[in-house]
Amino acid sequence: MQDAGFDTTVGAQPARAGDHSEGPCMTDNPAPDSRDVAVLREELARLREEAHHLRAQVRTRPLISHAQGILEERYRLPDGEAAFALLRIASQHHNVKLRVLAEAVTRSPRPEGRGTTWFSGPSTQPPPSLESIGLAATDNADRATVLSGVLSQTLAVVGAGMGNVQIADPAAEGLRIVQHTGLNARFVEHFAVVSDGTTSCARAAEETALTTVHDVATDPAFSEPDRRAILLAGSRACHSIPLVDEDGSCVGVVSAHLARPTADLHPAQVKALDSVGHEVGRWLGWQERGVLREALEHLHVLGRRSLGGGS
Repeated sequence: MQDAGFDTTVGAQPARAGDHSEGPCMTDNPAPDSRDVAVLREELARLREEAHHLRAQVRTRPLISHAQGILEERYRLPDGEAAFALLRIASQHHNVKLRVLAEAVTRSPRPEGRGTTWFSGPSTQPPPSLESIGLAATDNADRATVLSGVLSQTLAVVGAGMGNVQIADPAAEGLRIVQHTGLNARFVEHFAVVSDGTTSCARAAEETALTTVHDVATDPAFSEPDRRAILLAGSRACHSIPLVDEDGSCVGVVSAHLARPTADLHPAQVKALDSVGHEVGRWLGWQERGVLREALEHLHVLGRRSLGGGS
């Protein structure tokens, strides 16, 4: 007869209230809940983004201070805060990053005399052609339409269903994803900003040349975290095409991802993608220069008002 509340198995210990253990096979560290994993990933992405912003602030603070000093002297402003206010107003009005506008102030030639305009030459150059992505009229083309067009055309030429577009971000010292299709959230978070040469897009930007990864699983250039993120997105190969401005600089990269290992592209595909990369690159450079010039002209108007005692 067994005593109530006790297990008579050899070596067993008396049962304890609240002890729901089912034997020695149970682990003390159960697998984390999928919701906890999702929360951790979101927090990691947030911290990564925050780190990029902090590094950008450290790099850009001296630049913005320099621009403030120029504006304070040029328009006889009372202090640096007044100069910063002018920069902020022009930046927000034209949707130009404050850092980009400050850099333009420090590099652009000083306005001549006290004229009403900063630049005396033609206000804009004709927009570059975008026939390679099927846009005949480029005067009214907007940035989102162009970026969507370059991604669609690249995927069509390559015959891929996944891809992304990245734009060069000097403040982050890397490439930032601005368009994507067919790629999972983990991929987009992991490659939100790419700042080194361990990916095909980074290599394409550095070499300003089409870069092909025939098999992500075996390519030695990838770091293991990057390789894992790409494979989990369902990509086994990719082609990355640089978007090249008229001065030869890379202003972005468009990449097509394939579900299986791939061979080199056909010469006709390479020619088509090269045309896409150069036309879109020139258009992006043209658009940025035009918007930036408008922002500088606006800044000059604000400065002249301050010089004249206006609000």
